Amino acid sequence: MNQLNWGILGPGTIAREFAVAIKEVNGRIAAVGARKPEKAQKFAEDYQIEKAYGSYDELLKDEAVDIVYIATPHTFHHEYIMESLKNNKHVFCEKSITVNSSQLKEIVELAKEKKLVVAEAMTIYHMPVYKKAREILQSGELGKLRMIQLTHGSLKEPDPTNRFFNPALAGGAMLDIGTYALSLSRYFMSNQPQEVSATVKQFETGVDEQVGILLKNQSDEMAVITLTLRAVMPKDVVIAGEKGFITIEDYQRATKATVTYTEDNRVEVIEAGDKEKAFHYEVEAMNNYIANKADNETLTLSVDVMALMDEVRRQAGVTYSFE
Repeated sequence: MNQLNWGILGPGTIAREFAVAIKEVNGRIAAVGARKPEKAQKFAEDYQIEKAYGSYDELLKDEAVDIVYIATPHTFHHEYIMESLKNNKHVFCEKSITVNSSQLKEIVELAKEKKLVVAEAMTIYHMPVYKKAREILQSGELGKLRMIQLTHGSLKEPDPTNRFFNPALAGGAMLDIGTYALSLSRYFMSNQPQEVSATVKQFETGVDEQVGILLKNQSDEMAVITLTLRAVMPKDVVIAGEKGFITIEDYQRATKATVTYTEDNRVEVIEAGDKEKAFHYEVEAMNNYIANKADNETLTLSVDVMALMDEVRRQAGVTYSFE
């Protein structure tokens, strides 16, 4: 396919990793935009980018840019995705793709109208080991999927002003780490959960600092998810069928899965992918979405996950003033 010209909107730490991946996967970074001209210029110098803009608007109006990678805090994602689409750019946006479903609905509708591709930079959808694990599950070798169990805990400094606990920045466990957990659960479940039950412990600012979630869909597949920003927990998942289960450790950028067949106690280890190339897989996927000019499954999954996060926050009474 033809080489795509990328624009980087928000040249922070994660954008630096992504810039390397773009260059190594048949991509060209045509421009970078930041709110501070000196920041854009430094990023451009570091990655040999021809154009550095001191505003996002200038970047989005650059006709040489085919696709915009958005790496700002998620409170700004909706605004910048919409502006990118209005300027006829494809969009690849960091997680969480938006703050709520109504924002994402507007994006999906505009992308469809403009015939442009929008996708979320969610590692769960792009790491090769997950595709292999899902193929095994869908083959029926493990029988019917019954239960997914997932834990994810990170110890964050309880500072009301930082992004994890600040409601003005859409803080909380749900939008920070819950998006990974729900994306994984939805990826393996055969259809969208219709039953959602959540218990939440709020931080003093009103955001969710600890969350327990129970999901069930119309196929009677269930998931139990525990999240916390106040303690370290294993980032592990078990995907259990009637005839065996899949165990994945450190699941965000996993490269290994262990399959246990309970009927004969056989154990199989699946290894696929490279943790250091997580962004490479995302760039490759986005290239394919654009080349194929077809709806990509991941956007549908992102829509489903956002609806689940909305429901968890609704049950917990967690809202943001800008909604």
